[in-house]
Amino acid sequence: MSLQQQEEKSYDPLDTTLVFVKRKDDLDPVCSDDEESLRAEMSCGHAVTPESLTLWCRSQLDEGIYKFTCPAIVEGVTKCNKPWSYQEVRRLAVLSVDEMQYFEETIARLAAAQYYEIQPCPQCETCVERNDLSNLCVQCTICTADQNKAYQFCWQCMKQWKGAGPRSDRCDNDGCINKDLQLLQMCKNISLPQVEGVTSCPSVRACPTCGMKVEHNQQYCKNINCPRCHVEFCFVCLKLKRECNQTSSPYKICPSGVAPRQTSIPVWKRK
Repeated sequence: MSLQQQEEKSYDPLDTTLVFVKRKDDLDPVCSDDEESLRAEMSCGHAVTPESLTLWCRSQLDEGIYKFTCPAIVEGVTKCNKPWSYQEVRRLAVLSVDEMQYFEETIARLAAAQYYEIQPCPQCETCVERNDLSNLCVQCTICTADQNKAYQFCWQCMKQWKGAGPRSDRCDNDGCINKDLQLLQMCKNISLPQVEGVTSCPSVRACPTCGMKVEHNQQYCKNINCPRCHVEFCFVCLKLKRECNQTSSPYKICPSGVAPRQTSIPVWKRK
């Protein structure tokens, strides 16, 4: 989504709670130095407009990242990375009521997903937590109590459980497939323009630590910070960053080359 597609926003020049600056938008390197467009200073010292701040934070939510940090470049390719609170973002992005609702609901969902596996029961729609991440057979305590017998459903196809359990791959319902695994097998290939030698790599990977689906934005180096477990890994060879860095530069292809498409999804062994 481009800046032009965003609803036009502007700051109130009489708002004394904001610090206005006369310099370019640090989140939009191709912006003009139009003096008529007010820029405000974030707590980290970088200048933004409501449009650029909304666009950046929305893109972070779309990637599963709910803790906002400043992406402005300070030295070469080094990012500022100073944290921004949601309250600061809400104010300086001039979020509308609909945007606030989307931001707050998405932040809450992503925060919960970081620590818990939660889905609504397909029968009663009560939120159910899956404690054993290697077992797709989950019991709903509400339905079990209401029916006076165990009610189990499949975490994958979201239908009443069919067949023997526990199982980690599928239940016996027709069409029960792991869509995440299917995506890993069928996603398009991409290049990493800033990583020497990486011209064809799967566009989606499963984090080798927690199994969360992660996409590379084709910018900067080959290392990715998983938004769920916060462990950095190499998108190319799938080794942890600290291991990959022992034999390779972040901007060069790994000695082992591009790891093949993943055929299984790692299970997060939370401490």
